[in-house]
Amino acid sequence: MQHFKTLSAYLEYLELPAPEHPMLSVFSATGDGFLPCPKESSPPITNDCYSISLKKVVKGNLNYGRTKYDFTNGALIFIAPRQVLQWDESVVYEQKGFSLNFHEDFLKGTELAHQINKFGFFSYSANEALHLSPKEEKQIEAIVESINIEYQNNQDEFSKDIIVSQLSTLLKYANRFYERQFINRKELSNNLLEQFNRQLDKYFSSGLLQKQGIPSIEQITAELPVSQRYLSDTLKKETGKTSTEHLQLYLIDEAKNILLDPHKSISEVAYELGFEYPSYFSRLFKKKEGLSPTEYRERYKMN
Repeated sequence: MQHFKTLSAYLEYLELPAPEHPMLSVFSATGDGFLPCPKESSPPITNDCYSISLKKVVKGNLNYGRTKYDFTNGALIFIAPRQVLQWDESVVYEQKGFSLNFHEDFLKGTELAHQINKFGFFSYSANEALHLSPKEEKQIEAIVESINIEYQNNQDEFSKDIIVSQLSTLLKYANRFYERQFINRKELSNNLLEQFNRQLDKYFSSGLLQKQGIPSIEQITAELPVSQRYLSDTLKKETGKTSTEHLQLYLIDEAKNILLDPHKSISEVAYELGFEYPSYFSRLFKKKEGLSPTEYRERYKMN
């Protein structure tokens, strides 16, 4: 797989204009203009850059992953360094909006360098883009316009700090708008929890638990239409618990049933549930239930 270590090399590969700054590029469609379109297709590639793009499709239908979206109202897409990118001629369109690309080293020595990993949406899939309202779109575009003005002017010793500060503001607004999107998509949130639990049911009933142990969240979400990070953030917003916590609760519920069998030791129960170490099972059970597996068994044993 081809990997691009510099922003210039990456943009050259995309057949886009060279950047004004070796570690930062800003493309913005103003007036009747359109964003420059990258090359028509590409095999899987990676690079060391962050990308933030607002896509407003003027012509054509847009497909990302398994989902078709109407992006005419604006969708904000975030891509992290070393994320695998691939596209074909079906995703080349005339577009308005903007595209910010900056090398990860551009943030070195800044507070944002330590904070950017906290913005989970860089780990979301393309079909989990942030769909902006017209008002939100104007707010984001105003920030990008400020970045673009600084980018186009003669850069000096203050430019980087100013641009990084504006990038930080943009990301904080995106965080706020994603919270709104989670709230507005409660039906999707509930559906995702149901799908998540169905995948757990499928895994447990298949006998894989005994063969492979407790599944990872990545394994469970492989069959879901969203990424691991998006699922966890959605469930956290809707239920107050992450996907990992929901998995643990599922295991505890299963444990409660098995513990009522007096012929099985606590260690046997732990191994049956896929725990490699019975002591970890006991600690988790007590943390979630407030009493140990043995105490639970004594309290609820059949008379």
